Amino acid sequence: MAGRAGAFVDRAGGSWLSRTSGNGEVRGQELAILRRLVLASSAALVVVPMGLSFITSPAVALPVGVATVCAGFLFSAVGSIALSRQRPACGPVEAVVVEHRDLMLEAARGLVLLFDSQGNVTAAGGRDRADFLSWMRDPSGRGFVEQVHVSDRILFLQAVDTLRQGRDALDVNLRLERSAVVEGNDQFVHICMEMSARRDSEGRLTGIVSQSRDISYDRQLREEAARKAAEAESANDAKSRFLAAVSHELRTPLNAILGFSDILSGEYFGKLENNRQREYVGLIRQSGAHLLSVVNTMLDMSKIEAGRYELLLEPFPIETCIGACEAMLALQAKEKGLTLTSRVQRGLGDIVADQRAIQQILINLVGNAIKFTDAGGAITIDAAMTDRMLKLSVSDTGIGIASERLASLGQPFVQIQNDYTRRYAGTGLGLSLVKGLVALHGGSFAIASAPGEGTAITILIPFDGSGAVAIQPPVDVSRTVDFPPRLKHNLEMNEKQKEEEVNGPAKAKIA
Repeated sequence: MAGRAGAFVDRAGGSWLSRTSGNGEVRGQELAILRRLVLASSAALVVVPMGLSFITSPAVALPVGVATVCAGFLFSAVGSIALSRQRPACGPVEAVVVEHRDLMLEAARGLVLLFDSQGNVTAAGGRDRADFLSWMRDPSGRGFVEQVHVSDRILFLQAVDTLRQGRDALDVNLRLERSAVVEGNDQFVHICMEMSARRDSEGRLTGIVSQSRDISYDRQLREEAARKAAEAESANDAKSRFLAAVSHELRTPLNAILGFSDILSGEYFGKLENNRQREYVGLIRQSGAHLLSVVNTMLDMSKIEAGRYELLLEPFPIETCIGACEAMLALQAKEKGLTLTSRVQRGLGDIVADQRAIQQILINLVGNAIKFTDAGGAITIDAAMTDRMLKLSVSDTGIGIASERLASLGQPFVQIQNDYTRRYAGTGLGLSLVKGLVALHGGSFAIASAPGEGTAITILIPFDGSGAVAIQPPVDVSRTVDFPPRLKHNLEMNEKQKEEEVNGPAKAKIA
């Protein structure tokens, strides 16, 4: 009897619900509501009229009770079904949220960990989860914090506290310990953890979503690059020290060679027997002078690279340097059949710079121009004032330089000719020294050239010496001076002994 009544209610209610729904679909939840209301109304059809009969006559209580129960049934059915239809998307939305969260845990790159507000792991996922868990211990609970390097645990806890204080996201680099170290692997793995905060409606931290990726290889590359840079810097310093040492060692015998060759050529202790002997002595003197100039150039380059080249700034007329350069190189240019001229702007005045360095710049530039210019060519030195800058130009009509070789010009020990075909002697240090001296004065260096059309080199130097680089360290006036002065070695030994006396008891306690 009850089964037939329930089937009747389902048929009648399904027919009514299919007409009232927009798509003709009958939901099981709505049929269940109707069943409960029919059951409650069936009992009410008996109870309500009997209750009213105690108040009024049975003839009035029966129709009024039935009408009241039917009206209550209709209102309850319509209201309950309307309320259930206002919440149809709650179930699917929740399912979609859960599905999206699971998708993030499975498809996100690296290792995805969900933390609670205290920093304990509640869930783990990620596309590379299997790779991480192959060498990690179970990260659930406090298992994650305990396998973080001791020195990095404070960083992780600080990151959690920062998110708790209101920050939405941050990155932190940590070192995780391997559960089992295999031969060839490091004990710790470097990871980058990107952490994002999850908050409730009041802004309180409820959880943390982190995405971790292994950066051990990237860190290894950075350390390797830093190591190679340090090695290159050390090699460059060693090269500079070597050049300085060699230059100093060579200058002593060269001075002896030049001095004794001057004595022989001057015939102070007896006449030379023939002109060939005089010619050989002159060649020895000339070769020694050339070698000494090369040694001096190497010494200057090593000083510049080591930051020990001291500029002596003083006012002087630029015509003095140009005149000295012409006097030194005019004979060399004349012997090669070249024309050496100079043009100086009128009223140029005195320039503030290192006179020896400026003269060295001009000698190197003009010497190169003479070297790479064939007979019949011309070399011109120009000096002018441009926007409070001294503009020095040395131009020639020589062999010129190809555009693809201009970038390498000015590097130490580099010449424009190929090593197998070059026809010009030299070390390749001239322009490198020029660029270094110009940079010390705070100036600029520019070169324009074309094969067969000559070369023009232009330098700009502050006219008042304001761009000069200060090499000397500032003097500490508050530092006390020992008198009588003590050797540096003795000072270091005394400081070392004091340090041992202070740290000795501490070391003993630690031991």
